[in-house]
Amino acid sequence: MIIKILEIEEVSRNVKRFKCSKPESYIFMPGQAALLSVNQEEWKEQKRPFTFVSLPSENYLEFVIKQYPEKNGVTKKIHELQTGEEFVIGEPFGIIKYHEKGVFLAGGTGVTPFLCIFKDLRNKNLLNGNFLIFSNKTKEDVILEKELRNLLGKNVVFTLTEEDRDDYEKGRINSEMIKKYVKDFDSYFYVCGPNSLTEDLKRILKNFHVDGGRIVF
Repeated sequence: MIIKILEIEEVSRNVKRFKCSKPESYIFMPGQAALLSVNQEEWKEQKRPFTFVSLPSENYLEFVIKQYPEKNGVTKKIHELQTGEEFVIGEPFGIIKYHEKGVFLAGGTGVTPFLCIFKDLRNKNLLNGNFLIFSNKTKEDVILEKELRNLLGKNVVFTLTEEDRDDYEKGRINSEMIKKYVKDFDSYFYVCGPNSLTEDLKRILKNFHVDGGRIVF
């Protein structure tokens, strides 16, 4: 299926939001992703997974995509695209499934599936009681901070690993930080981010005796 880029917005350093046309009868669930490729002959087979940040009820598709310019690959090419150009999109597939209220732990672009989930929960008046800890290198790297603060209010903590700033935690998400903010370890824990962070967090949560069935990643 072909989708057209309708709008492009720069949302943080090396990160853009792409609003695209939505194929008729295209159905996905919050937390899901799809394979995208650039609709140009030399790029069509270079497919990468990206999470939907738009809601299923909306009449467009939206993705937040970070480029890694040092790799000179697909994301760099995507960031060179203009409105009117096209992606090839595959069928949606499951990444993160929401079960019930809990603690969301994210690193970098790992926050994108959570954003769609939060917006969906807000619309259903079910967002209250969920909590997010979101790790980035610097404030400039934080994706959609204002939107997340508007959604979650006091139920979001931002932590920076390479910068000291007031009103932000310092360092990677670790045992001490989780213990500081989490009161109920019988909650669900939703984890998404770089593989190294995900593996660290799964190990930390198991050390807190969190039931493996309540760790969603």
